[in-house]
Amino acid sequence: MEKKYYLAIDIGASSGRHILGSIEDGKLVLEEVYRFKNGASFKGEDFVWDDKSLFNDIVAGIKKCGEIGKIPASIGIDTWGVDYALLDENDNLIGSIHSYRDTRTEKVVDDVHAIVSVEEHYEKTGMNKSIINTIYQLYCDKKSGKLAKAKTFLMVPDYFHFKLTGIKKNEYTNASTTALLNAKTRDWDYELIDRLGYPKELFKPLAMPSTEVGHLSAEIQKEVGFDSVVVLPATHDTASAVMAVPNPNDPLYISSGTWSLIGIESQKENTTELARASKFSNEGGYNKSVRFLKNIMGLWMMQNVKKEYDDKYNFIELANLAREAKNAGFRSLVDVSDQSFFAPTSMVQAVKDYCAKTNQPVPETVGEVSYCIYSSLAMSYKLAVEQIEEMTGMKIKEINIVGGGCQNAMLNDETAEKTGRTVVAGPIEATATGNLLAQLLADKAIKDLADGKALIRKSFEIREIKA
Repeated sequence: MEKKYYLAIDIGASSGRHILGSIEDGKLVLEEVYRFKNGASFKGEDFVWDDKSLFNDIVAGIKKCGEIGKIPASIGIDTWGVDYALLDENDNLIGSIHSYRDTRTEKVVDDVHAIVSVEEHYEKTGMNKSIINTIYQLYCDKKSGKLAKAKTFLMVPDYFHFKLTGIKKNEYTNASTTALLNAKTRDWDYELIDRLGYPKELFKPLAMPSTEVGHLSAEIQKEVGFDSVVVLPATHDTASAVMAVPNPNDPLYISSGTWSLIGIESQKENTTELARASKFSNEGGYNKSVRFLKNIMGLWMMQNVKKEYDDKYNFIELANLAREAKNAGFRSLVDVSDQSFFAPTSMVQAVKDYCAKTNQPVPETVGEVSYCIYSSLAMSYKLAVEQIEEMTGMKIKEINIVGGGCQNAMLNDETAEKTGRTVVAGPIEATATGNLLAQLLADKAIKDLADGKALIRKSFEIREIKA
């Protein structure tokens, strides 16, 4: 039987990859065929994504599959959440796609909550108040007049799927990051949308992961040299990563990368006041599940430190220096969710300033700065685990870390030590793997998600770190 290939296009805030998946000897085999850079930049006063460059790279990576003779049966794109495209009546992009790190939303948060209070908004949507959320970005567009020109609203991966096929779909998991979905119905909260003055017709019926979008358009087929079907993965990268958590009993997970997303997967939303006060969100998962999670600053802090030292040290060297600082007795902690670490001019100085402000030893060496960050991240995980136990009545014995951050032995060790739980690390390529599982499910190559998780356990190295 001819081998079938499936293409996961996984785009993060700093880079994107095209990863082909195929099943060989009962295992899922991954092959990276194309990699490209990503990053937001200023266009005038706006902090925006280069959507044209991104789409060119999406097409170039698809074309590469044909060049190597591995034509995918299906293709799916996942990205970060909250950011979106607005199209006019001719399906042209209106302006640019803003980055969630644009500070424009700071001016409208109070305006939004003058219409719907923070407490009522959480009870309706189950989404934690965060200035990056789409609900605030759209209010900026409303004030600027941009929203009045719009005829179509598409999250970033939905927009790129449309560019590939000419067909528009609003996918559930990414739509859930808008803070405009009703937590109970798992659908757009049209009453809320109407109160905010957003045109209701922009928000089309939601499609679930594993739904077929359509074939590549004639124009794209001509460019890449073949046809494939585009299938919706869980287009929010964290939702895809959670699909790849190998334990079928849905233990607590951390999707570890630029951000740390820590939570559980549940069939029931939690919109209690305690959940709101603890800054947990109810986001969408596969098969209309709820990802009850907390968004914690992740390896973004270490990425900035590495860059600030002119990439003199790689991440392994930074981890080794952190261990030396720990062994030498350095101990200081920061609140990694503090706004001062969101987009500082200098991350190193921000860490030092926080320690000084809180009357702790100020880290002086790169090792001390690194250990301060790693141990602080682990402590933030400990707090989140305890909060989840309190709110759900669960007893968490195991933390499954997936994504690129699961390779960080220093952070894994600190997490096991600080939380007192066993850490299970892997798979590394969780997001791309979850993306591929959705395509395999659509193609009936696996029977259900449990079957997919069993496939993951057979296919990838999963490491255990005991507390």
